[in-house]
Amino acid sequence: MKILLSGATGQMGKTITEMVSDSNHEIVAGFAKEPSNIYDYPVYSNLNIEEDVDIIIDFSSPHALNELLDFAEKKGIGIVLASTGYSDSDIEKIKSASNKIPIVFSGNLSVGINVMQMIAEKLSSLLKGFDIEIVEKHHRYKADSPSGTAKMLFDSVNKGRDNSLFKLEGRSGFYDERKENEVGISSIRGGNIVGEHSVLFCGTDEIIEIKHIASSKKIFANGSIQAAEFLLDKESGLYDMNNVLMEV
Repeated sequence: MKILLSGATGQMGKTITEMVSDSNHEIVAGFAKEPSNIYDYPVYSNLNIEEDVDIIIDFSSPHALNELLDFAEKKGIGIVLASTGYSDSDIEKIKSASNKIPIVFSGNLSVGINVMQMIAEKLSSLLKGFDIEIVEKHHRYKADSPSGTAKMLFDSVNKGRDNSLFKLEGRSGFYDERKENEVGISSIRGGNIVGEHSVLFCGTDEIIEIKHIASSKKIFANGSIQAAEFLLDKESGLYDMNNVLMEV
């Protein structure tokens, strides 16, 4: 598999490069804000590249979305979108592009997080009278909040309650009472926390908490490679990590 790595000079780019070097795959080119020669493969600041590419893995930012989708459509290749912070209009562009090319789109490529989503949905359905809160923690440099993963977890618990819930992001101030269908989402930023996510189901005299702790960025790199392998023989369409895991 010949990979174009978008966001090649970032932390995730470096992690994926290390992991791919020990596999049967190859990164043939990188894409970043500035060209670079830090790797054995070339890193370009634009997508005017000549290398043959089978798949794109993107860990850059939403600012690169239009250019990446245009390139993927012209080449007729799939793309793994692992960036976060997309706007509603960005998501509509992704959905539109998926009519022409295969796309894996996920706010978190960790296998554990995606299993956590399934569990959260089931618990939400079973624990109808329980209040739900989501807490996410990341390093001090993370730009967006709540995290894309926290939003994914909200979607899961909301699905478990027949889409009757609503988000309350960054709880503050005074409230007469907690509304029955609200889900508070709290964000913490500090140090070099890779990523922690908790979903709390709070009932009368009992609490159930499910938690995922990422100790290394390697879990996201591994997930992105699995997603890229999944896309190689897929028709156009919009896929997520649940699709990848079900096939694995």
